[in-house]
Amino acid sequence: MFKDGDIMLGGIFSFHSSWKNRRDSYMDKPLPLQCTSLDFRGFQFAQAMLFAVEEINNSTNLLPGISLGYRIYDSCGSIAKSVRVALAFANGNEVVSQPSEVPCTRPAQVQAIMGETSSSPCMAMATAIGSFHIPMISHFATCACLSDKSKYPSFLRTIPSDYYQSRALAQLVKHFGWTWVGAIRTNDDYGNNGMATFTEMAQQLGICLEYSVSFFRTDPPDKIQKIIDIIKASTSKVIIAFLSHKDLDVILLNLSQHNLTGYQWVGSESWIFDSQIATVDKRHILDGAIGLSIPEAHVSGMREFMLDVRPLNVSSNEMFTTFYETLFSCKFKQSKSSSRNQKECTGREDLTEVQNSFTDMSLMPIFNNVYKGVYAAAHALHFILSCNKTCNAKVQLDPFTVS
Repeated sequence: MFKDGDIMLGGIFSFHSSWKNRRDSYMDKPLPLQCTSLDFRGFQFAQAMLFAVEEINNSTNLLPGISLGYRIYDSCGSIAKSVRVALAFANGNEVVSQPSEVPCTRPAQVQAIMGETSSSPCMAMATAIGSFHIPMISHFATCACLSDKSKYPSFLRTIPSDYYQSRALAQLVKHFGWTWVGAIRTNDDYGNNGMATFTEMAQQLGICLEYSVSFFRTDPPDKIQKIIDIIKASTSKVIIAFLSHKDLDVILLNLSQHNLTGYQWVGSESWIFDSQIATVDKRHILDGAIGLSIPEAHVSGMREFMLDVRPLNVSSNEMFTTFYETLFSCKFKQSKSSSRNQKECTGREDLTEVQNSFTDMSLMPIFNNVYKGVYAAAHALHFILSCNKTCNAKVQLDPFTVS
């Protein structure tokens, strides 16, 4: 997604939640990552960023006479793809993910980057571009490891570190007198670091872990089956789940197939207040789950803006077509995947008649974090450009100063 402006901001969100695993032969050049599982949440985050940009551009008080533009990419939740985009933002080279008849000629240099959503991609990106001091503002990467300024000098966030959450979860478990528990975590920096801190605190409080297992959503079925077997064979009835919502979706499907009910789940902020998790939990596996949530928030006008998907439609954007068809359960005539059994998209569909995860606004606290990140960058730019009624456009902007 691209919009020109006097000052450019970067955005990197997961418009897809996974990718196809393949074995490269090393005889030929590896093909680009093939993203799968369209994720409406990434589109919601992008809309929150666009809302903040539009609001600032229409403001007479903040950056008067200066327009903010943006360049937003899909990372698929992949570390490799996240780093590739981050380097493109840093060096000004164009990332060409789809062949285009009209090549872009403007550099992709940005003054700040919004994203990523997960901790591991953020760590890789912050490592890769830390030397360039481009500020990276994440709305949902909570790993305590990212607070190390010697490793990640220009990483910032609008959400608290897991340093606090992990300890609070241990205190919560202790409060209810649960001293014999099991634990499951996402096998990435978010899950591994969060669970390590929880385990350390739990031991101090006299809580024992019967098992502690990890998995990632692209793991083979046999590994997930081993985790199911461990839970089945266990005697503890409390499960601490330090999981991203993407990984919980996968494990929940497997738990449902084995009807593993009757456990007390204790969850991290990534999934505990996610209404979509509750919606797909048809077997009531997670009934009674407790955990920690980020504070409620309301941003005036954001809901209405987000439900207007037309600004997402940029010329010849294949991703928008897929998004639109999935959102309204229809197919465009010229679409490769069109079939006779599905209704045809008119382009005039009304979102008020649709109810799915894109129209669900329960994640407004996270959207607010994206919104605050854009405003933080805008206020920094406002200060650097000595803005009052007008801004000093002659100032040479430098990401290090913005950071």
